[in-house]
Amino acid sequence: MTAPPFALLQRGPEAALFQTPEGQVVRAGAFLAAAARLAQRLPAGVAVLNLCEQRLGFALGFAAALLRGQLSLLSADRSPARLAALVAQAQGGQTESGQTQGVVVLSENAPPGLSHASIQVEPRVCEGEPSVCEGASAVENPVIPPERVVARVFTSGSTGAPVPHEKTWGALTTRSAAACARFGLAAAGPVSIVGTVPAQHMYGFETTLLLAFHAPVSVWCGPAFYPRDIAAALAAMPAPRMLVTTPLQLRALLDAAIALPPLAGIISATAALPLALAERAEARWQTRVFEIFGATEAGSIASRAPSESDIWQAYPGLSFAAEHAGAEDGSVLRVSGPFMAPVALADAVEWLSPESFRLLGRRSDVVKLGGKRASLAGLTRILTAIEGVEDGIFIAPDDLDAASNARLIAFVVAPRRSADDILAALRREIDPLFLPRRVIRLARLPRNEIGKLPQESLMRLAAGNGEI
Repeated sequence: MTAPPFALLQRGPEAALFQTPEGQVVRAGAFLAAAARLAQRLPAGVAVLNLCEQRLGFALGFAAALLRGQLSLLSADRSPARLAALVAQAQGGQTESGQTQGVVVLSENAPPGLSHASIQVEPRVCEGEPSVCEGASAVENPVIPPERVVARVFTSGSTGAPVPHEKTWGALTTRSAAACARFGLAAAGPVSIVGTVPAQHMYGFETTLLLAFHAPVSVWCGPAFYPRDIAAALAAMPAPRMLVTTPLQLRALLDAAIALPPLAGIISATAALPLALAERAEARWQTRVFEIFGATEAGSIASRAPSESDIWQAYPGLSFAAEHAGAEDGSVLRVSGPFMAPVALADAVEWLSPESFRLLGRRSDVVKLGGKRASLAGLTRILTAIEGVEDGIFIAPDDLDAASNARLIAFVVAPRRSADDILAALRREIDPLFLPRRVIRLARLPRNEIGKLPQESLMRLAAGNGEI
């Protein structure tokens, strides 16, 4: 059975969408029935802040909002201050009719301070309804207008304050089709996906929720963050299996040296994937490693296999244009695609064709001191390559351009190396202008669930160490 274009689910009623840790296979028909029941509990005319941590609960909440024609708010930052700000912002908005918009929070457990606006979501589909579990549901699989804005996704805050970006249903569904084609999901048959990324993050949203709605895949709904959980999840899912993860978690999985079942592929995003790490994973698990390039404002737009090429290839249906070509920082990449306004990205690229580019780095990543220029990412790579350094990062204070005595700041996790040792190693590798005033040693960096370092957290650390 083929669903019409832009239906909520591009799957037949018996298609397996999700699998739970208890071994339950959640089929499309039963899923729609459960989403319809949840939709009846949503107050009319409000935005839906979906904080469900369990992937099935998140999917039910998103589908329920779609069924009611309500906007979903997605934020990977779950800090109380950030959530309170989101709720206040949503309550101050307006609907298309000019009415003041409210907000309802969906979660398995009411977040502190938000219980007054919360609806508890049970991440179950068929409990007490075995007949529905086994067969199709009579609930309609509605067609969603492709131009409708269905989600407002917030950036992670790794480069500043989180910024919202609106997503139309047409853009989301056509991007799912593009990913399905790029990674050969249809040709491989029903593919099992284990994702280690929260569904509220744009990367996790696209790969571990929307693909279940629109492609022949079934997604794991249990825990999959630590290496043993990831290995157990993969073992519980039928072949062929794909792992959707981040460089940070991929490295941890390799270092744990835990046996994995055969993998049809690994997909990585959220941060640059070092070539050596990709090659190590391919050698260990005898599979191909793919990397996705994207941003919250545009979604996933390109991919590559790092061990085969450093050139990014556009997803089917997308095209690239270059602006300011020949500028010393490289070209600005403008992305165009179905049901989305053209988006200019914050990255500097070497534009190769309407379908390909080579990444040079983020524009905000380039710092200038004494007439010289350096990349923060490049400096960080030098830092983390020092023997004994487990993690680290260079950051620039906000007043770097204005204050004559301002210098870069380096944080490092290196239990067996002193700050003086690390500074001496840096002196051998980088221009003295870009040496940090001192190296701040930490037990760990304040990375979030997907391995990103929120700018606000880093600046607080720097201020606490007397650096800014």
